[in-house]
Amino acid sequence: RLESYRNNNMASQGLEYDGCNFFRQRLVLSSLSGKRVRIRNIRSKDDSPGVRDFEASFIRLLDKVTNGSRIEINQTGTVLFYQPGLLNGGSVEHDCNTQRSVGYYLEALLMLAPFMKTPLKATLRGVTNDPIDPTVDMLKTTALPLMKKFGIDGEGFDLKVVKRGMAPGGGGEVFFSCPVRRTIKPVQLTDPGKIKRIRGVAYSVRVSPQMANRLVDSARGVLNQFIPDIYIHTDHMKGAHSGKSPGFGLTLVAETLNGSFLSAEMSSTPQGQGDPSLPEDLGRNCAMLLLEEVYRGGCVDSSNQSLALLLMTLGQQDVSKVLLGPLSPYTIEFLRHIRDFFQIMFKLDVQKPSEDERKGGEKVLMTCVGVGYSNINKTLK
Repeated sequence: RLESYRNNNMASQGLEYDGCNFFRQRLVLSSLSGKRVRIRNIRSKDDSPGVRDFEASFIRLLDKVTNGSRIEINQTGTVLFYQPGLLNGGSVEHDCNTQRSVGYYLEALLMLAPFMKTPLKATLRGVTNDPIDPTVDMLKTTALPLMKKFGIDGEGFDLKVVKRGMAPGGGGEVFFSCPVRRTIKPVQLTDPGKIKRIRGVAYSVRVSPQMANRLVDSARGVLNQFIPDIYIHTDHMKGAHSGKSPGFGLTLVAETLNGSFLSAEMSSTPQGQGDPSLPEDLGRNCAMLLLEEVYRGGCVDSSNQSLALLLMTLGQQDVSKVLLGPLSPYTIEFLRHIRDFFQIMFKLDVQKPSEDERKGGEKVLMTCVGVGYSNINKTLK
């Protein structure tokens, strides 16, 4: 009996995972739930085994925003042990690794920021826009309004692009500040409504400013067939604010009647990595991506599904409902991790709109009861 008690105790204390996938998810959920986590076999069969530079940089960032975390990595870097400390917050400066964009680090900070001890004021430097990760513009226009729906709002909730930096050189700078919350309120986001307007940003650095205008023209060529209310900003940063590499890109956001945001974005191919991209093609493809996202629909776009589900899980002990489009593989894995760390299971109802309704593809209605997570780090005033 003692033996089984010991085994259970070990299991309840920490979680074990295999492989390098979903690295951020595991560390973020570990920090929030306070459960220690051990990840084995990180690229153990690879030519260069172990934790990559951008993951090591992510671990250092976690170390900066927490107090008393214990992080152990073995010599080859294939096993990582993480025992989370208290989320501390405060002013943080971090130079992100240029292999991944600032969005990679920011997505995790968005999940952690409301539960800090003191409001987070983070300055992140590195690549602000690249083709792999969500860019800072996209997080600003979709993730922040989503968090506001959960009651994370108020003074100093802001995300600013101080300098742009394109891949591969980087040299960008982003400032993110977020207030702390004791609890998260439950939400009912079940009807997104129709699209009422489309907004966007076409940015260009170290190329002709005309590039941004060409992007806008080609994107409008597609979108004007559907809706007249389109306004795409051009943003051409010069001199010290333009980072180290040339490039351009486009972020489009469709806003629905009930205040949901669906977004799509594209960036030009980084300098020296394959064929250069034409702004006309990029603008048109980005507009097509936005239409695809609208077809998928739901109240949260595919890049922010996991953020919405996390905030639902951490809500007060009440029912939250969110209507999503088809779940991305990343989100499906995130649901499994939520089950591991918080023992919360979601109820999924698949809704198939009929052809006549013109509501796009299949939707999933996600329902859960929050764990009643309360921010123990927050200081009492």
